[in-house]
Amino acid sequence: MAVRLRLQRTGKPKRPYYRVVAVEQKSKRDGQPIEILGQYDPIALDNKLNINMDRVNYWLSAGAKASETVAVLIKKSQTSENK
Repeated sequence: MAVRLRLQRTGKPKRPYYRVVAVEQKSKRDGQPIEILGQYDPIALDNKLNINMDRVNYWLSAGAKASETVAVLIKKSQTSENK
């Protein structure tokens, strides 16, 4: 089973809200996730981002791969924690 860390879109039309999820690679964008790892609100003024880094690190160590966007969000989350 190939696991990916990617975004799952929720919210209203023209008002996106995303969940960062661990999901099987071949499932649909809005398919059933294995685990919800965090949330991302791109419309908020400060781009509200909450990610459970302990679980993200677990999935990455278990062989999961992050999508390009999620990889950028993980780096962003790590730099904001270090401040």
